[in-house]
Amino acid sequence: MKIAVLGGTGKEGSGLALRWAHSGHQVIIGSRDASKAQRVAEELNLALGTAGEIKGMDNAAAAQSSDVAVLTVPYTAHTGSLSAVREALKGKVLVDVTVPVNPSDFTRVMAPAAGSAAREAQTLLGADVQVVSAFQNISATHLKKLTGKIDCDVLVCGDSDEAKKLVLQLVADAGMKGWDAGPLDNAGVVEGLTPILLGINRRHKIKGAGIRITGL
Repeated sequence: MKIAVLGGTGKEGSGLALRWAHSGHQVIIGSRDASKAQRVAEELNLALGTAGEIKGMDNAAAAQSSDVAVLTVPYTAHTGSLSAVREALKGKVLVDVTVPVNPSDFTRVMAPAAGSAAREAQTLLGADVQVVSAFQNISATHLKKLTGKIDCDVLVCGDSDEAKKLVLQLVADAGMKGWDAGPLDNAGVVEGLTPILLGINRRHKIKGAGIRITGL
């Protein structure tokens, strides 16, 4: 697939982009600044040991060129980024990785009025776009280590079974185990796990705490 990682110049987005390119997908890094996206794409291609596997474009062009888009921006840029690509996303799946962050303490859960960033995205984009929530609980510290297994699971929430199936495949392609965690209304719980994990990292002086589903 052609995967656009919008806001993909950051640690989380570039890490996911690297893993999907490594598994054979065509990946486009998106950014408000096309030149920055191209620069990061070149760096990732060097890390892959190949040339031209990952491209860089501005967010709107990346979204337009993609089969599926993944939003990896800070919450402060969430609404603005979505508004800029709304037309380009029609008829597509958007994977929202955004986590609302408490500005006074990033280890405390902050729920938006809509219940989750993913629900806000679905409301803004409308029924022409299938929003799926995923990857919020995966630390960027794991993503660029292509030789090692990521010992964390991914919870996937969405209102379309077909869209969730696509995203669960992307989870597997990135080297992780994914779980169907129910409808998009559940995304607020998943997003809220991230500040909890960040607090665990801080209190126990570890990097990259994650979650695992047991009992299978």
